[in-house]
Amino acid sequence: MSRAILTLNTGSSSLKFGLYRNGPEPEMLLTGQVDGVGGNARLELERDGAETARKVDAPTHAVALEQVISALRPHMAGLTISGVGHRVVHGGPKFAEPMVLTPDVLMALAEFSPLAPLHQPHNLAGVEAARVAFPEAVQVGCFDTAFHRGHPWVNDTFALPRNFYDEGVRRYGFHGLSYDYITGVIATEDPGLHRKRMVIAHLGNGASMCAVREGKSVGSTMGFSALDGLPMGTRCGQIDPGVVLYLIEQRGMDPSDVLAMLYRESGLLGLSGLTSDMRSLLGSDAPEAGQAIDYYVFRARREIGALTAVLGGIDALVFCGGIGENAAVIRARIVEGLEYLGIGIEPDANLRNDREIGVEPTRVMVIPTDEERIIARAVNVALSERAVRVAE
Repeated sequence: MSRAILTLNTGSSSLKFGLYRNGPEPEMLLTGQVDGVGGNARLELERDGAETARKVDAPTHAVALEQVISALRPHMAGLTISGVGHRVVHGGPKFAEPMVLTPDVLMALAEFSPLAPLHQPHNLAGVEAARVAFPEAVQVGCFDTAFHRGHPWVNDTFALPRNFYDEGVRRYGFHGLSYDYITGVIATEDPGLHRKRMVIAHLGNGASMCAVREGKSVGSTMGFSALDGLPMGTRCGQIDPGVVLYLIEQRGMDPSDVLAMLYRESGLLGLSGLTSDMRSLLGSDAPEAGQAIDYYVFRARREIGALTAVLGGIDALVFCGGIGENAAVIRARIVEGLEYLGIGIEPDANLRNDREIGVEPTRVMVIPTDEERIIARAVNVALSERAVRVAE
């Protein structure tokens, strides 16, 4: 039997997965996702360029994982799952490197659930379900905050009494697995660019940007939680904290209702009153849809300028994520007016989603991200270290 690695990326209403054959570099066998967990769920699977999709019953993430295991079974001949890798959104101040998820580690990670309520509880529920399904497999957590560890202090702190920083109230940054993958691709393909200054824009249902110098994160649009920075599908992005105080103190809203609104009812959905899906907004004639897109583009352009200031200049702008990789019209609108930074795009290359879409002097690139591969590599390392310990 060959050893295989399963990766699980658990969201609030989705479960992405990947199956890899274990080796020096994990070999991707198939990928897929269960979308709409808790509602009208749909299981999508892709192998060798062929895609299939069907409706499934998945009221919980545990049941969704059962559906995934059932879908994987026909593809598991000669394979055994020896490791399961999990995306864990929040590592807090304690965790940076990938960790074997022991009961003590899981207990510590549960303490960070209030900092990422849309993701952390579901991430950990996925771990528990995987432990039941694969009791002999090594369970490894990879943290979305890890890439941003080591920020300069001024990019980590808030102007609050100092004791709060020591207690963990600081800017963490997220989408680290995506940024790790993108910088790794650039380091391999273009070492010269890797040593320079980049702004990477991870634009999807969740969205953020990261300032990168010499392959290291030095600034992020996201902060203490995954709410900050850019507007997202259902999350508000940057907001004056006085608004939150006003809603609670003057409007009498319960804090739990404010939390639900900021995470689930805001962003593109809240601005448009229609949908959180950028494709649907682009296809709509409703004025509110256009206004939601206008705000999204405005904030993206603003954050590129801010992160360029953090870097002291910019040598490349890199788009990734579902919107960043596929929505040519959004990329074009974002870069409008950025000529002062040397940023412009070649229209035909942009429409084709080419790797290089910019005009000189600042490079503009589209690089598909692969968070699951970063997770699979981490599991691979954990399995190798375990094998060494057993041999000793």
